[in-house]
Amino acid sequence: MAGKILIVGATGLIGGLLTRALVEQGADTKLHLLLRRPYREDVGKAKIHVQLQENWPATIAKIKPNIVISCLGSTMKKAGSKEEFAAVDRDLVGAVVAAAKTAGAKQCIAVSSTMADSGASSFYLKTKGEAEDQMRAQQFDRLDIIRPGLLRGERANDHRLGESLAITFSPILDLLLQGKFRRYRSILASDVAAAILTLMDETASGEFVHENDAVWEMV
Repeated sequence: MAGKILIVGATGLIGGLLTRALVEQGADTKLHLLLRRPYREDVGKAKIHVQLQENWPATIAKIKPNIVISCLGSTMKKAGSKEEFAAVDRDLVGAVVAAAKTAGAKQCIAVSSTMADSGASSFYLKTKGEAEDQMRAQQFDRLDIIRPGLLRGERANDHRLGESLAITFSPILDLLLQGKFRRYRSILASDVAAAILTLMDETASGEFVHENDAVWEMV
């Protein structure tokens, strides 16, 4: 885990867990958090950069991260419109990874979504797939894309009724999802964060896509 680490989306469920884990491991001295709003948690010696989105590329150029980790993600309800959703989950993600690659980053790790595909008919999955395409276009030495199923975990000040109902019934639904359908099972956000920690130490070059089973193998 050498060099500077940049996390975008640290205020989210996975990003928050990952940040806390890195601080606990003593990696806070090389940790940078790029945010749209102030961060209220204790991040030790990590450097916090609160900037307007349009200033993110310039800030990334100054940070010069070795690893960029994107935990950015919204919902259609929270974004308010398809345009606003795509502005974060595709355009902002794309701007971040492009700026990081230009600044010298060798590895990109990003949380996407199961079934993400730029050719999908679903707007959500299409947008996530287009973001993945932008990551691939940067040709990082190593690209890790994580495609988790339904995320389970406590979201602070982010109540999602639909997801809450799905999580409530997930123990039953998960039992029904076998074989190739295991990718749709619910998964703990803490497992995804733990997998990211493992991937940060990987040295093999190439592009890797990790669905639920691959994530569970790493934790």
